[in-house]
Amino acid sequence: MSDKKPFILRIDSRKLKALEKWAADEFRSTNGQIEYLLDQALRKSGRWKSIKEADLEEEKEEHLQ
Repeated sequence: MSDKKPFILRIDSRKLKALEKWAADEFRSTNGQIEYLLDQALRKSGRWKSIKEADLEEEKEEHLQ
């Protein structure tokens, strides 16, 4: 299981209501919906690697040393 760290998120009430509705529509918690959206944005931008990809990259670096 991944290590999760709590933090406070300040968000205006209209956005929070929209997120809550969206989460309910997709049978997720609001927190789960926020995590899902962040994950999708990170992947789309190329800023997130899967654990497998990160492990492969680490192995390559070790072989180069």
